[in-house]
Amino acid sequence: MTGWAHRIAAAAAAGVDEVDTARRALDYLCLAQLYLRDNIIGDEPLTPAHVKAIPAGHWGVCPPVNAMLAALGPYRRLPGIDVRVVHGGGHAGPSALAHAWITGALDGGESGYGHDREGLRRLCAQFPRTRYGSEITPLIPGHDHLGGQLGPALAISHGMALDAPDRLVVALIGDGECETGATAAAWLGARALTGTGTHGRVLPVVLANGLRMGAPALLAGLGTDALTQHLSGLGYRVITAGPDTAQITTALAHALTGLAALEHGPSTVLVITVDKGHGAPETVGAAPIARTPRVHKTPLRDPRRNPAEFAALQHWLTGYRPAELFTADAAPAVAVRTVLDGGSGTQTTVAPPRRCLAAAHMAADRVAGAEFGAAISRTLRDLHTVYGLRVFSPDELSSNRVDPTSPADPGWVIEVLNEELCHAWAQGCHLVDRRALVLGYEAFAPITASLLTQQLITNRLAVTAGRAPGPSPVYLLTSLGWHNTISHANPSMVDVVIGLADPRVHVYLPADAPRTAAALTFAVRKLGRAALVIASKHRMPEHPRDTLAAELRDGYAIWPHIADTPDPELVLVSAGDVAARELCRAAADLRADRPAARVRYVHVHDLSCLGAPGQRDAAIPADVFEQLFPPGVPILVATISRTAPVHALFGERGAARAVTVRGWVDPPHPMTPDELLDHSGMAAAALTRTARDLLDHATTRTDSQGVA
Repeated sequence: MTGWAHRIAAAAAAGVDEVDTARRALDYLCLAQLYLRDNIIGDEPLTPAHVKAIPAGHWGVCPPVNAMLAALGPYRRLPGIDVRVVHGGGHAGPSALAHAWITGALDGGESGYGHDREGLRRLCAQFPRTRYGSEITPLIPGHDHLGGQLGPALAISHGMALDAPDRLVVALIGDGECETGATAAAWLGARALTGTGTHGRVLPVVLANGLRMGAPALLAGLGTDALTQHLSGLGYRVITAGPDTAQITTALAHALTGLAALEHGPSTVLVITVDKGHGAPETVGAAPIARTPRVHKTPLRDPRRNPAEFAALQHWLTGYRPAELFTADAAPAVAVRTVLDGGSGTQTTVAPPRRCLAAAHMAADRVAGAEFGAAISRTLRDLHTVYGLRVFSPDELSSNRVDPTSPADPGWVIEVLNEELCHAWAQGCHLVDRRALVLGYEAFAPITASLLTQQLITNRLAVTAGRAPGPSPVYLLTSLGWHNTISHANPSMVDVVIGLADPRVHVYLPADAPRTAAALTFAVRKLGRAALVIASKHRMPEHPRDTLAAELRDGYAIWPHIADTPDPELVLVSAGDVAARELCRAAADLRADRPAARVRYVHVHDLSCLGAPGQRDAAIPADVFEQLFPPGVPILVATISRTAPVHALFGERGAARAVTVRGWVDPPHPMTPDELLDHSGMAAAALTRTARDLLDHATTRTDSQGVA
C-alpha cells in the first residue's frame, strides 16, 4: 500500500454513524436557516411564531452537498494534506454556513455566530441577510466558490492542484453543470496537464441530483450504466454511490485510494446520486413536492400561515432528530464536531513585491532591439524563473511567435484549444497564491469576459473578508485586428473591463516590444490587481525609453522628443503601439506643415489612468490632469481599442473636454491593414488632417471670441 493509500485508510476508518450524524446536522441547519427565526434546536414545541414570515434561500442542492461535506470531514484532518473543496454552484450557501458554524469558523468578534443559543438563533434568523450573504462566496471561511457562472469549477480545481503534490482538491459538480461547455471541456482538458510537473490530486464529484433549476438534467436521463460508459470513454475510473451515508463513505474511500496525481491525466470520478432536495416532503395536500422543481428553493412556500405546510415542516424538522445534534446550550454535539472539525484549506500570504518599477525597466532594457516574439519569450522565462509563473494559451503561442520554454523545462507552459480552460486554470493558480498568465488572441479573449468579471467579484469579496492581496489575473493579448482577418478582429475585452469600473483593473497599451516586456513584468509582479496587456506581434518602431519609468509609475508620460510645450493649443494622445506609430508620424507631418503650432504629445501606457480619481486606482490626480489637458484645448486621441472606452474614461472626469478619438471601427468587409487604418481614421495622413482641423477650429473660435 502506498503512502497516499495509507493516509486515506486512516481517515476512512471513521465510523459511518458519526458521519451520518454530521450529515443530519448539516441538513437540519440548512433547513433551519431557510425557515426558523427562533427555537432553532427544537427543544420546545414548534409554533408559527418560530417560523419566518417569508422563507428564502435554496434548499435543493444542499442535501447532496451536505452528504459530501460530511463524508469528506475525516479527510480534512489528515496531517500533511491540504484538502480544498470547490463548489461548482453557489446556491449551497446554507450548507457552507452550516459547515462553517459547526467548525467554529463563524465565531469571531461581537457580530460572530458563536456556539450558543443566541449565536445560532441570529445565524438562522438573519439568513439570507447575514453578513456572509445567502450564497457561497469568499466571505464564508473554508469554502471555495468562484463566482456566479456555472462551469469552471473542475478546471479551476485543476489549476489549484498544479505544483502542489500535497494538495487534494474536491470539485463538487452538479449534474446540470455538466451540461456547460467549460465542464464538458475540462474532462478532456485534463489530458493537457499530463507530464507538466509534480501536482496534487483532483477528485471530481458529480452530484447526480436529477434536476436543473426547472427541469431534469440531461445526465439524469442516462442512467447509471450509460453515465459510467460516458465518463469511462473520457478516460476516468467511475465509482458510483448513494444516497445512503454508508454507500457514500465507502465509495469515497475507494475513489480517494486509487486517485492518481494530476500529472498522470484523467483518473477517478465519483458519482453520488442524492436526489435534489432530498428529505423534502413527498406531498403537501395534493401538491407533489419531492423530486420536483419546487425543491430548488423553499419547497414549503408559507408554513407560518398554511396549516398543512406548517405540519409538514414540523415533521420534516423532527425527522433529523435534533436532540442528537446539539447540546443543551445549542452547541454542536461532540459526534458532529468530531467528524467536521478540521482544516479549512491552507491560507498563505504572498510577500509584497519590491522595486517593481526597477524590475520592469530592466525587463525592457534586456529585450531592446528584439522582435516581439523573442522579447516576450525572454520576459516570460525570467518571470517563471523568479516566480514560478505558469502560462496558459489557447493554442496560440506559435502564431504569436512566442516560445518561452526550454527542452529541460517545458511543462510550465500549457496549451489547449479552449479559452475558458486557460482562464480557469490560471484562476485556480491565483486562488492558491500562484502567479499565472493567459496569452491569446485579442479577438477571442471576450469568450472569457464573464469568467474574468466573476473572478474580479470574487477577489473584491476576498479583500472584504480581510484576506491579503494575491497574484493578479494577467492577460497578454496580441494578434490584433489591425493586422488580421475580419473574423479575427474583436477588441471588445477593453470595453468590458473599462465598463466594469473596477478600480483595480489596468489596461496596458504599450508603445513597443520593450514596453510590452516592462508592462508584463510590472503586471505579473503586482498583487491585488487585474491587467490586460495588449500589443501587436508585428515589429513596431521602438521609442526612446527615457519616459518609461513615468509611464509605468503614472500610467502616461509626455514624450518631449515628439512635442511638448507648456502652453499647448493641441494635445495629441496615443494609446497602443499601432496608435503610437501612426500618431508619431502625424505629429512629424504636422510639425513640418505647422511649425509654429504649440503641440503637446502624451503617450498613455495604462488606459485606466484617464479615468476619475476615486474610481480608478491608476487615475491621474485632478490637478495634474488639468495641467496635462488644459480646459478649452482640443485633444486628439489615437487608440488601438474602440473609441467608446476612451470617451467613457474622459466622461468620468465630469468636466467638459473637446476630445476627438480615433480608434477601431468594425470594417464592413475584409480589409488590408492599411485600408483598416484609413477606414478608422487612424492612418497617419488622416490623423494629420484631423489635427489640422482641430487647430483651425481652435483658432477660429479664439478669433471669434476676440481673444489675443
